[in-house]
Amino acid sequence: MRQPLSPTAPPLAGRPILSQRWRDLVFLHWRVPVERVAHLVPVGTVPDTHDGDAWVGLIPFRLLDAAPGRLPGVPWFGSFAETNVRTYSVDGDGRRGVAFRSLDAQRLAVVLGARAVFALPYTWARMVAHRDGDVVEYASRRRWPGPRGAGGTVRVRLGAPLTQPDPLATFLTARWGLHTRVRGRLRWVPNEHERWPLHRAELLHLDDSLVAAAGLEGVVDRPPDSVLASPGVTSRFGAPVPARELPA
Repeated sequence: MRQPLSPTAPPLAGRPILSQRWRDLVFLHWRVPVERVAHLVPVGTVPDTHDGDAWVGLIPFRLLDAAPGRLPGVPWFGSFAETNVRTYSVDGDGRRGVAFRSLDAQRLAVVLGARAVFALPYTWARMVAHRDGDVVEYASRRRWPGPRGAGGTVRVRLGAPLTQPDPLATFLTARWGLHTRVRGRLRWVPNEHERWPLHRAELLHLDDSLVAAAGLEGVVDRPPDSVLASPGVTSRFGAPVPARELPA
């Protein structure tokens, strides 16, 4: 049984282990058949679906003031641009989370730490983030590991706010944790933040090879099925906990 999705985060069960601010997020999503991602979610989970299909996201944003627990943010080191490619997953407890396929970030130390501690597929990239009025643009080129040079450019214009997010917007953004496998075991990493302030957005330009590099060739050859943006939230992560695995 899949737990219902809520636009409001459940509180963390314990003390946060990490806090960070997310700013100027762009959410590009494509509808894909479930079989396209069934082998790309962590073992022990299955793809989460909306209207019978799975969804693949390309999400660039600026991450600011990352810090352990509730400590102040770390200058420079804790602020950088990031772009993730993701789909969505469900575990044996019905928890509906994010299944990351890649996370490109500017800080090599952050990349190495996240790969070692959370077994997340972080990669080191050269990235640029720019905002001019209501236009937001991100550009990236992967440095390590390969494929070297994967990346592209995303440019959107922010539109009207969503005062009442529709079911699809909630499905794509109201994700209060992620699934990962650490040392061979499925883990759930919870997070919480204020309700998303979402806006409609217009895609002005997209040149991307990150989605294909994540094992989803051809997805970005057509326009995205959903384009959203957000000025951002402040997020807190809890400690990873064991997750019940679904049978293969």
